[in-house]
Amino acid sequence: MGAAIFIGDELTAAGFRLTGMETITPSPKDAGTVLADARTRAALVIMTADIARHVPAAELEMAMLAETPTLTLVPDVRSRRDPPDLGRRLRRVLGIET
Repeated sequence: MGAAIFIGDELTAAGFRLTGMETITPSPKDAGTVLADARTRAALVIMTADIARHVPAAELEMAMLAETPTLTLVPDVRSRRDPPDLGRRLRRVLGIET
């Protein structure tokens, strides 16, 4: 199993590629298939929030809740779409924040 795979747009992928990571720049319709494949090959999958919105919601949630591999959503280099604030969501669910 590889160390890490980045899934996102070409511009953001260029930065991750400089770190030596494998990068994949799928079309929106292929996002779910690419994520499923990356999860079988890597211990860490980093995906832009913009590409993640094209993955079926149930599939994305299952991937985010899975123990391995770790899936992390990040904004793209242009910050077109921010990832969900999971900390804030958790605080709301626990009743700490409204």
